[in-house]
Amino acid sequence: QAAMRQRMIKSAEEIEVIKHGARIGDLGGEAIRNAITAGITEYEVALIGTEAMVHEIARTFPDSEIRDTWVWFQSGINTDGAHNWATTRKIQEHDILSLNCFPMTSGYYTALERTLFYGEPDARSLELWNINVEVHKRGLELIKPGAVCKDIAAELNEIYVGHGLLANRTFGYGHSFGVLSHYYGREAGLELREDIDTVLEPGMVVSMEPMITVLDGQPGAGGYREHDILVVGQDGAENITKFPFGPEYNIIGA
Repeated sequence: QAAMRQRMIKSAEEIEVIKHGARIGDLGGEAIRNAITAGITEYEVALIGTEAMVHEIARTFPDSEIRDTWVWFQSGINTDGAHNWATTRKIQEHDILSLNCFPMTSGYYTALERTLFYGEPDARSLELWNINVEVHKRGLELIKPGAVCKDIAAELNEIYVGHGLLANRTFGYGHSFGVLSHYYGREAGLELREDIDTVLEPGMVVSMEPMITVLDGQPGAGGYREHDILVVGQDGAENITKFPFGPEYNIIGA
């Protein structure tokens, strides 16, 4: 518990590394966005995004290990879980897409996650996407010093309740960032969940990442997810993710 509490507050040097990670994740997202076309497979898109990030990590940190950077990219119903591995499925017209970039620098993990569509989404898909964007925007506003993790989750739940979608929510609204990997965990006390009473403080780094999943066979089937990283400061929070989100920006080839 004591070590976890210490890890919740990042040093200025750690925050600098994390900011580079967010920037590199954005570059991976751009490479993926530019690669999306009909007929390309999920795994090919994932490789393109991974390569772009690895090269930038090596350029930015020339004296470091190069390992553990990866992309999860899904299309169609494969988006039902945000962290599904890429498959050989080929992108088709009107597919919902999920972009998940994870640059890893010396054990410091960052992430970019976005919903996109290849071609115009149908009316229900667009409605669901906009609802999740509404939750995401409100969540970004709520992250600031003095906010309580469980209160953020409770308020965002109410938005989903108002749209009849709380049952479609898949997990917590965000978590800490820093030294984190698939080999070791993040700080459990800094999760934006209903059971966490931690108060946000300057130096904490957290994500906002709402997601809903609509089952196969239902209108708008698939997973809708956005993800930004914020650094909590003295008077507010700095969003260090710059890749745009929402239908205005992420309908490809329409």
